[in-house]
Amino acid sequence: MTIPLGFVAENYGRRTVLWLNLIPRLFMLAWAVVVGYFEESLPLKAIVAGPSLSVLGGDCVFNSIIYALAASLTEDNVISWANAVSYVVTFVGPGLAGATMTLNLFLPFFIGIFLLLLAIPTVSLLVDPTHIPMRPEDEQRRPLISSPILKAQEVESSILRPVVERIRTLYSIVKSHPLNLILLLISFFLTSLASSDTKLLPQYISKRYNWSFAKAGYLLSAKAIMNFTLLTFVIPGILRSKVSANQSQSQSLSDIDNVHYARMCLAVSVLGALAIASAVTIWLLFPSLLLYALGSALPVFTMGLLKSPSVSPEVEGQLVNSTNPETHIFSIVMMVKTLGTLVGAPLMATLWIQGIGTGTLGIPYVVSAALYTAAIAVFSGIKVI
Repeated sequence: MTIPLGFVAENYGRRTVLWLNLIPRLFMLAWAVVVGYFEESLPLKAIVAGPSLSVLGGDCVFNSIIYALAASLTEDNVISWANAVSYVVTFVGPGLAGATMTLNLFLPFFIGIFLLLLAIPTVSLLVDPTHIPMRPEDEQRRPLISSPILKAQEVESSILRPVVERIRTLYSIVKSHPLNLILLLISFFLTSLASSDTKLLPQYISKRYNWSFAKAGYLLSAKAIMNFTLLTFVIPGILRSKVSANQSQSQSLSDIDNVHYARMCLAVSVLGALAIASAVTIWLLFPSLLLYALGSALPVFTMGLLKSPSVSPEVEGQLVNSTNPETHIFSIVMMVKTLGTLVGAPLMATLWIQGIGTGTLGIPYVVSAALYTAAIAVFSGIKVI
């Protein structure tokens, strides 16, 4: 739905798409409460109808817009802070949900609904630089009478034509850019595929170390604290020190620095995944999780490369419309990352089931380390000036 909702964003603004994106999330939580409360009247299978409104948006659409808005800012710290918030919510959420569920079974769902409702006025505060309302004098220049024949032809040709044109535009962007963009997209896919193992951490900790899900959530909260500290204080500190050391640059890292730190994050992710797979006790798992968390800064540097002239050179007349090419590139990246997540979730689940059957519970993290290693090999082909 990224392409159709892209038309909505162009015509009605990105805030409208973000508001639409809240509808399926609200419905999914509310529907789970309805099915649970009326368990005697509704079958349990009715809960599968929860994601039925996902056509109005999902993580791919949401992340595309958020990172496109962040791209219009000059500081790389914004991407770091956005990733910090995302990691904290991902790892603190299960522990918080488990703790509140002991008070009331439906309390986590009500908290989620309340937070989504708070997002409605928050979205209204966002500034959309690409959506400029039509001025009154421009609106007065529009024709007052429309020909029925022309209107019918316009409706007939505008059903699939915009979608086809958008696909062609995305293809032309990828084709016209250097090989660095292709390699970067492949690395995004591989890292999204590899990072799908984090969704197994609660089950992995509970099964291998005989811990309850609540205790596993508390342990993952420590990982979230590491992610938050790294992305909120350490990485912005590195960015500021690098920028102050070279006053001729903008408020962003150089391409060489981005590539260097990205490779370091990938190497740390390999070591962290292998450490988690080989941790025989919970006391060995804890430092392994902290080591794995150090690789969470990878998106800060890879996203920074998207604005690099070595990846996205400025070419006049590249697009036939007035849409910023940077927005299209972020949409492509989010679609690739979402594809990696969609492939990675069933892959890791399959490996997890096989690991339970064979007794090698750490096999998903061994495969994850192999995928990160493949990403290092792909990333080594990226050449920057």
